[in-house]
Amino acid sequence: MSRRENSYGRSAGFSSLRRRNILVVSGGQKSEPQYFSGLKLTRGARIRVRCKVDSPLNLVRHAEKVWNQYREEFDTAWCVVDVDNFDISSAVRLAASKNINLAVSDPCFEVWLLLHFADHCGHIADYRAARNLLARHVPGYDKKLNYAAFAPGLDDAIARAKALPPGNPSTGVWRLVEAALNR
Repeated sequence: MSRRENSYGRSAGFSSLRRRNILVVSGGQKSEPQYFSGLKLTRGARIRVRCKVDSPLNLVRHAEKVWNQYREEFDTAWCVVDVDNFDISSAVRLAASKNINLAVSDPCFEVWLLLHFADHCGHIADYRAARNLLARHVPGYDKKLNYAAFAPGLDDAIARAKALPPGNPSTGVWRLVEAALNR
C-alpha cells in the first residue's frame, strides 16, 4: 500500500498524513524545553526547541532569524513567552507581521503546567507565586520537570486554558500543543 493510500486503497490527502514540523523558540531554558521534549517523545509531535533568555520582542526577532535560516525544515514557528513584567505589545505586532505564532503565558509558563492539575482563575503575582501553586501538585517543582507527571492532564489543561479569559492568569500554550498534535 502506498503512503498516500488508506487501508481501503483510496487516496488520502497528503496533509492529513503528515505531521507538521514546528520550530519553538522559548524564553525559558529549563521547563519549556523539558515539557516540549516530553510531548514530542510521548505524542510523536515534530518539535524542535531553541532557547534564548531575552525579552519577548527579542525572542520574536530570534525566531524570525532561525526560521528564515531553516525555513525548509519547519512549517510553522512559535515563540513561547512569559508576560512577567514585559509589555508584549511590540512582540505581538512583530510576530503577526512575520507570521510567527505566539504562545503567551501571563504571568509565566507555570500557569500552563498548573492547569494540568487544577483550575485556577485567580490572579498570580509572579513566577514565584505560580511555582508555589504548582508545587502543591508537583512537590519540589523548581523549573525541572518530568513530562510523564503532566501527560495525564494534557486534555484537561487544554480545556482549562481555553476557558480562561485574557489577562492574568492566562496561557496560549494550548494552541501550540494542539498544533503539534494536529488537532
